[in-house]
Amino acid sequence: MKCFYAQALLEWKKGKQPVMNDAETNPNYVELTADIVSAYVSNNTVGPGELAAMIGEVHAALARVTGGPVEEPVEAPKPAISIRKSITPDYLICLEDGKKFKSLKRHLRTQYDITPEQYREKWGLPSDYPMVAPNYAKARSQLAKDMGLGQQRRKRRGGRG
Repeated sequence: MKCFYAQALLEWKKGKQPVMNDAETNPNYVELTADIVSAYVSNNTVGPGELAAMIGEVHAALARVTGGPVEEPVEAPKPAISIRKSITPDYLICLEDGKKFKSLKRHLRTQYDITPEQYREKWGLPSDYPMVAPNYAKARSQLAKDMGLGQQRRKRRGGRG
């Protein structure tokens, strides 16, 4: 309980603005405020004009402290480079860190533990945003064609052996 008092007193000393909420009507806050203010006044000199303000500020600080964690607004992530400039013929630039890659999929999985779909969603990219540089994809495609991959198998004439 002392920690609770101390935090409320620290907020008052820092001059934080009081925040009004439903918790201020709780009778426990009135008692706690009285305890904190009386403890402070018994050890420090406070003018009569400051006392009323101090009571209000301590009461508001108690309500703020016990109100739970306040979520700060989450800023939208900013890419390391513009999305339009992230695709070049020879490489893709990762929007997370600005590094150049021929293929982003492995980098995203190992460094950020996200899938290409999560990456696209995070940055608002279209579903057809490439994960492989265009020239690299063409070179790999040509290599596969040269090896005969992707062709229909010819049917054997006659039966087996």
